Amino acid sequence: MFAAVAQEVGQLLGVGATFIGRYGNDDTSTGVGSWSRAGTPVPLGVKVRLDGTSVTALVFRTGRPARRESTDAASGEIAAITQELGIQSAVGAPIVVEGRPWGVMIAATNDGESLPSDTETRIAAFTELVATAISNTEARVEVSRLAEEQAALRRVATLVARESPAMEVFTEVACEVGLVLGAEGAWIYSYETDNSATAVAAWGAGEAGLGVGTRLDLDGDSVVALVRRTGRAARIDDYTNAAGSTGVIARELGLFSAVGSPVIVGGRLWGAITAVRLRPEPFPADAESRIEEFTELVATAISNIQARSDLAASRARIVAAADEERRRVVRDLHDGAQQRLVHTVVTLKLARGVLADDPVGAPPLLEEALQHAEGATAELRELAHGILPPVLTRGGLRAGVTALASRMPVPVHNGVLVDRLPRAVEATAYFVVAEALTNVAKHSHADHVAVTALVEEGILRVQVRDDGIGGARADGSGLVGLGDRLAVLEGSLRVESPPDGGTLIAAAIPFG
Repeated sequence: MFAAVAQEVGQLLGVGATFIGRYGNDDTSTGVGSWSRAGTPVPLGVKVRLDGTSVTALVFRTGRPARRESTDAASGEIAAITQELGIQSAVGAPIVVEGRPWGVMIAATNDGESLPSDTETRIAAFTELVATAISNTEARVEVSRLAEEQAALRRVATLVARESPAMEVFTEVACEVGLVLGAEGAWIYSYETDNSATAVAAWGAGEAGLGVGTRLDLDGDSVVALVRRTGRAARIDDYTNAAGSTGVIARELGLFSAVGSPVIVGGRLWGAITAVRLRPEPFPADAESRIEEFTELVATAISNIQARSDLAASRARIVAAADEERRRVVRDLHDGAQQRLVHTVVTLKLARGVLADDPVGAPPLLEEALQHAEGATAELRELAHGILPPVLTRGGLRAGVTALASRMPVPVHNGVLVDRLPRAVEATAYFVVAEALTNVAKHSHADHVAVTALVEEGILRVQVRDDGIGGARADGSGLVGLGDRLAVLEGSLRVESPPDGGTLIAAAIPFG
């Protein structure tokens, strides 16, 4: 199209040569169309700086048509080319696409004659047509790009939805990001605790040098290091002077420019996705935002994997706890109530044996049997209390908290404002309070404790707050066990325990 327009403009205006240039983001112009009556057009594809006083540079700086009656006094790279081609005078007009300067159209002559005064206006008519054609072409390209990008996102989203293995998702994302951005290479890195990053997926050029498992020190200038330091998307448009070991590696691999975006998982910086180019052409301005859509899918995949892992671990702990509890009950029954009942039976048999021959000796044996039976009853009652106290089953959560508070060495405010609840919810809430109060008694050095419970929109919210020394660890076995118990009911546990700030144990249990 540019070649045809250049020829039509040249023949219509009766000039010696025409030229169409496209402006770059780095104050340069690249020839995209030209024509010459003598058959020696301005060369295409050559990028030159917009310095000096050539018509191309004047139009770029002013955004308006410009002319030079003689190129002899013109300066700069473009002037040198036109002088070499024998061009003596030139007129140019800007090509404006959707309000932005896209390029320039120039008509020139080499016969020493000045171009007519209406040349700028006549060229401008063509530039409007060219701008319309460029706008339509760019719109088609943009639609095609968006379609390809959405297709890539759908492919990755499908893998995530299928709960595919992490490596499969990472590899697909690296490939799709590289293709979407027109890159020569793409990587996914996970950040380590020692200021380094490990490549967990690689695609394209440079893969042999930085394959999966490669570990980078983040002590220099690199996109991976910038994302780690700032927590935001980053870019480097020229690695020529990049410092540090990563800069050296980039130059060894022939990297010219790079962009990257952070992967945020559960509110923390997990890693980064990066794309690189080996040619001296920076990524487009929107490259970082286009990567972000893929980072969200990667974060979702990682969260899903972590959730599955946490669920498996929680289930294993629940099974182990249930097995241990069963063993404890069996052991307590065997060592306590069962032994007493055995003694009771043996003693009763002895009493029956002597009752006929020695009536005087029977009462002591019966008294002993009664004591064993009463002891067994007491032990069974205590055992049942350890499983689920009768006060809770009879009186509900408020009564259960009152019973717990009566055994505490510090005052406990009972702020339970709920009636009877489903049995499983009541029992879980009770054990949350029991574990929290046990921790207060053992570790907190508190002077006061407050227990509250209320129902909001179908969720039971239980809180135990003390004014102790704080510093409670959420990963302690007791609190981890509470988290597992709550997870069975799709509940959650929150622990806040700053040093010298007391401790808050908060549980949310949905029901109904």
